[in-house]
Amino acid sequence: MSTTLLIAIVAMTVALISYSLGVWGEKRSGTIKPIHLGAFWFGLACDTAGTEMMRRIAEAGGGPSGFGLHAALGALALVLMAVHAVWATVTYVRRNPQALRTFHRFSLSVWTLWLVPFFSGLVLANLR
Repeated sequence: MSTTLLIAIVAMTVALISYSLGVWGEKRSGTIKPIHLGAFWFGLACDTAGTEMMRRIAEAGGGPSGFGLHAALGALALVLMAVHAVWATVTYVRRNPQALRTFHRFSLSVWTLWLVPFFSGLVLANLR
């Protein structure tokens, strides 16, 4: 296993942990707190870094080329994570009590959709 692949796997795993802690911590607390925002942004950064490393590995190693289903889902997940982090930050800054209490619904939806490309990547990697 190459060092780049190992770092990419660690980055993606840290993204899963950070993003999950942020989403479920927010749900449990019933509101958005700065710690949740940090977890969302850090998870996004780790996922972006891991995804880019995986893309480079696939490109250099003759892996899957083009924009297949997994790549499309991964790109969508990154966009949703970015929208989620921005929207969470705006919601927190605006301090609307209703929005703060109900934001977890959006968080859970994005997190659930994000899991699809995360786990499909694991499955695809183990099929090779």
